[in-house]
Amino acid sequence: MKTKKLIAALLAGGLLAASQLSLAASLVLYNAQHPQTIKLLTDDFEKMSGIGVKIRSGEGPELSAQLLAEGKASPADVYFASNSPELMLLEGKQMLAKLPAATLSPIPARYSSPQGEWVGVMARENVLVFNNKLAAGAQMPASLLDLARPQWKGKLAIAPSDGDFLPLVSAVRALKGEPATLAWLKGLRDNAQTFDDNEGVVAAVNRGGVAVGVINNYYWTRLQVELGSKGMHSQLYHFGNADVGALINVSGAGILKTAHNADAAHKFLAYLVSPRAQQLIAKSNITFEYPLLPSVAPAPQLKPFNQLNPPPLDMQKLGDDSQSAKLLRQAGLL
Repeated sequence: MKTKKLIAALLAGGLLAASQLSLAASLVLYNAQHPQTIKLLTDDFEKMSGIGVKIRSGEGPELSAQLLAEGKASPADVYFASNSPELMLLEGKQMLAKLPAATLSPIPARYSSPQGEWVGVMARENVLVFNNKLAAGAQMPASLLDLARPQWKGKLAIAPSDGDFLPLVSAVRALKGEPATLAWLKGLRDNAQTFDDNEGVVAAVNRGGVAVGVINNYYWTRLQVELGSKGMHSQLYHFGNADVGALINVSGAGILKTAHNADAAHKFLAYLVSPRAQQLIAKSNITFEYPLLPSVAPAPQLKPFNQLNPPPLDMQKLGDDSQSAKLLRQAGLL
């Protein structure tokens, strides 16, 4: 009996020690990236580093608002945003820590924080998807702004409440100003069928419910993998001439100044920009986003990254999305 009690005490002590060790070596990640993507990366990071990752997922605008509300009391160590404006918002509120040059330098500077407070991890391109029976490539507009013209009435699908739409509005605002952006949004309101998200847009276009739709490129590739080539009745159209419609959106990560596990957080960010993680992003057949490490080629299904033709906007000009949400509400799209 005494022996059993001793074993039980040793086991309890061992479990407690293991639990304390696990807690001491874990970090809290607020995640706005796709759950499949973040599971792929955090599972590999945990296996490689022995550091546990506790994930709290949500939509980017909601999580960034939550971080602002929590302030110094936030349990978050790292914020992995789906779009750069969410990080620019936190940077503007002085909530992010400076990152070391070793973490920033692998990624081209134009895809990370101008102040060195977050780093770009992956990217995607804005595109049009069009149904093969309802439209032809030669009919596609020269500019995203043309979609507000009367000839597109009833032919267009958008997802204005999807967090991915905000950076596109921010880009138009940065290049054309607020009055022109509001007029453009009102034109979209009059012309478009609206959907909850990009998945809804690409599915509707592919089945012939609407002629064209504004999406991020990878939603079409994911559908292609799911349905196979026989199930695809649509194509992608890439805007040219550095049009705003060819905006490249960047997903990135930053460390909160109030992080409780800063050392683990720095190791995680260093991992995200490493060749190992970037190769996982490129080859997973889950994400279909572009890795941002120049030495890693994207998935072969994607248009080569160096052939994309985005508008001349850096992360600072793109801003933090706050004004864009107001414009969407003024236009009656939210």
